[in-house]
Amino acid sequence: MIRLIFSDMDGTLLDEQGNLPAGFGDLYRRLRARGIRFAPASGRQYASLVQTFAPWQDEMIFLAENGTMVMERDRELFSRPVDTAMALEVMRTGEKLAGVHCVLCGKKRGYLHAEDDAPAFRAELAKYITLSTVVEDFTAVDDVPIKIAFFDSAGRAEQTIFPVMQQYAARMQVTLSSAHWVDVYEQGVSKGVAARRVQELFGITPDECVAFGDYGNDLEMMDAVTHSFAMENAIPAVKERARYRAPSNREHGVMEVCERILAGEFD
Repeated sequence: MIRLIFSDMDGTLLDEQGNLPAGFGDLYRRLRARGIRFAPASGRQYASLVQTFAPWQDEMIFLAENGTMVMERDRELFSRPVDTAMALEVMRTGEKLAGVHCVLCGKKRGYLHAEDDAPAFRAELAKYITLSTVVEDFTAVDDVPIKIAFFDSAGRAEQTIFPVMQQYAARMQVTLSSAHWVDVYEQGVSKGVAARRVQELFGITPDECVAFGDYGNDLEMMDAVTHSFAMENAIPAVKERARYRAPSNREHGVMEVCERILAGEFD
């Protein structure tokens, strides 16, 4: 019997405009009535996830910032901060890359340099980081860093950012989160590690869990559950790792599979 659903957001649950599918509220109500919990698992900031799921924020488990911070009812269940000196070193490296925007993600909010405070980037940033502050000096930030994020507006992050950040791969987790974003955070942290920690905390087995994903930061989450679904629009690596396939986010594949869960297909 399924008790917990982990779902990525962008390219997975959300449509092409970044919105929840129509009818999600009714579907969620029926899942809860069956005792099935829902856990958004995303590279997005916790505040951003709460904003998206505001009507149900006190009922969900949130795996934010690629699993570096897990929250329930505004209570921290799990987090893995980044050493501040290391975070600043990674930031300095990213700031040298032409055309790349950098964000220091803390537990409380995201921080960007004044030079990155351009309208186009701000609009992109708002999709993932609801709370952000412009700073002149990252060393003066009074927050606990949990992730460093880099954005390539041309959608070539795999070529422009990812190779450069490999110099930290022995000490940090370097993840390609989309064609535009690369995230760097504490070694040994992932959505999969966070999912397993949630399972332990709530006494839920992998057989009782479903996961949906589409990109590289979802790979470990596929391994953490028995019922893993790659979206039809997922990258090849996710399709190879997942046990099942779901229709694309354009076709609201998460919703379709959840209806099958409610019909008892995975009991």
